[in-house]
Amino acid sequence: MTHSYRQPGVVLTDRRFTVPLDHDRPGGETIELYAREVVASDKTHQDLPWLLYLQGGPGFGADRSVGRPGWLGRALKEYRVLLLDQRGTGHSTPANRQTLPLRGGPAEQAGYLTHFRADAIVRDCEALRAEVTGGAPWTVLGQSFGGFCVTSYLSLAPEGLATAVITGGLPSLDAHADDVYRAAFPRIERKVTAHYARYPLDAERARRIADHLLHHDVVLPNGYRLTVEAFQSLGIVLGTGDGTHRLHYLLENAFVRTPQGSTLSDAFLEQAQAMLSYARHPLYALIHESIYGQDARPTNWSAERVRAEFPQFDAAKALAGDEPLLFTGESIHPWMFECDPALRPLRETADLLAARTDWTPLYDPARLAANEVPVVAAVYHDDMYVDTAHSLRTARTIRGLRTWITDEFEHDGIRTGGPRVLDRLLALVRDEA
Repeated sequence: MTHSYRQPGVVLTDRRFTVPLDHDRPGGETIELYAREVVASDKTHQDLPWLLYLQGGPGFGADRSVGRPGWLGRALKEYRVLLLDQRGTGHSTPANRQTLPLRGGPAEQAGYLTHFRADAIVRDCEALRAEVTGGAPWTVLGQSFGGFCVTSYLSLAPEGLATAVITGGLPSLDAHADDVYRAAFPRIERKVTAHYARYPLDAERARRIADHLLHHDVVLPNGYRLTVEAFQSLGIVLGTGDGTHRLHYLLENAFVRTPQGSTLSDAFLEQAQAMLSYARHPLYALIHESIYGQDARPTNWSAERVRAEFPQFDAAKALAGDEPLLFTGESIHPWMFECDPALRPLRETADLLAARTDWTPLYDPARLAANEVPVVAAVYHDDMYVDTAHSLRTARTIRGLRTWITDEFEHDGIRTGGPRVLDRLLALVRDEA
């Protein structure tokens, strides 16, 4: 069943599909997937090639844009676009604290969530392609984790791809989560140092807020317990094009004077809540480290363990001396499942996923080495979320892959420079083809 409607310059069609939960058991349980078809209003009846967009994450539904902004406007000049809510996100059988108890207890929930990684998403895409294009290959654009999925696609079902475009999402083919985070914390420190160089007053502001949190119990309006570690995790925005400015505006007026003395303002707490809560994307927290699981080694709360190897991120030690408070970046920690009411009921489920030892490979190096699909990847210099060295090592192993290495954009270049980024990549891949 489909339903179409109009926005400025585009026609949108809601599309729903039924796929197996476990593609190795096609006759077993099924789940529903949702995707939004987008076509330029003046091309509605044209026979256009398809472009499938895979959102970053994991755990985020596809963009909910209006009209034809950014990269989408560029894509609609020549493609009919399909924006997929990957399984467990958006309208695609969402997985969260409200729905997961339908599976049973934590063990059943954890077992269910093992089917929500890149390999399953690729097989979903292949099931959709048969219905959407009639079996014709399509172009796939993958941002961040979407690029991880495209790399799996090239490994598992390259026959489904006419062209592959990756932005900020070339994964290591063999790195354990520990390797990923050992590479990540030094990058994060560089981003924080650059932020304080741009906004010097923020160093003292951050120390003051952290000191307040070390000595006071602060609860956000939604019940989130704002600890100093949670405050530090706001540094996740520093890997985006406007993140340093957003963090500065959050910090600059954090305190307000009251009859009881100076305290954190309601405005600060409300903004912090919007940035910290996983209510809209709990799957990100639940399966984040599992996207690096490919063998018998458990991820075992990798980011938490590896962070202990970098004592400069310890807030109490920084405040006891004169070192700057370091924010952290894209990492998931056990305390998040204690602080965030959207995650609290899922702590045991998360523990079981962290302890799993039966992860299967997501990439096929031999098949990638023999790749025949035209593929291009934007690699952002010193990307905070995806290690540049890991990406370039992978790029060298995928036959025919062309890279565009740039420091003009941060990790979200497809958002901040969308038309230019996509135009450059499409031109590059066509040169190769």
